[in-house]
Amino acid sequence: MERARQAFQNKGLKLTPLRQSVFREIAASHKAIGAYEVLDRLAIRGERLAPISVYRAIEALVAAGIVHRFESRNAFFACHAGHEMRQLVLACEACGRVAEVDADKVFAAIDKSAGSAGFSTKGAVVEVWGLCANCAGEGREPAHGRP
Repeated sequence: MERARQAFQNKGLKLTPLRQSVFREIAASHKAIGAYEVLDRLAIRGERLAPISVYRAIEALVAAGIVHRFESRNAFFACHAGHEMRQLVLACEACGRVAEVDADKVFAAIDKSAGSAGFSTKGAVVEVWGLCANCAGEGREPAHGRP
């Protein structure tokens, strides 16, 4: 939570109690979760909110760089790597876990390719689907569709 406070302060934003609650729910999951799942989790804890409130809190968390949007699933996960605008996300098709990994060489190659096309990159999200070590070791098959 201290890293979240610092990120908000650096961006000149307020880490409100609602934003803290939403961040806790997203950070507690090892999977990317959607806004309505966050809403449901908060309701279980006794916090009844309108969906727009959760969406706005998530937008602020993304703007602060402490939560990332998992584009292909329209879901969100807590940033653990500290890269605000560049993420290489590994997603397990069997259990749904997501992991953000260091990808400096990947992004250097993207920058080089983009630069040769006269394009200046501002950010990138690279999503890679497969099986995590745990699920691959258990011989699990990918779920139908994506988690």
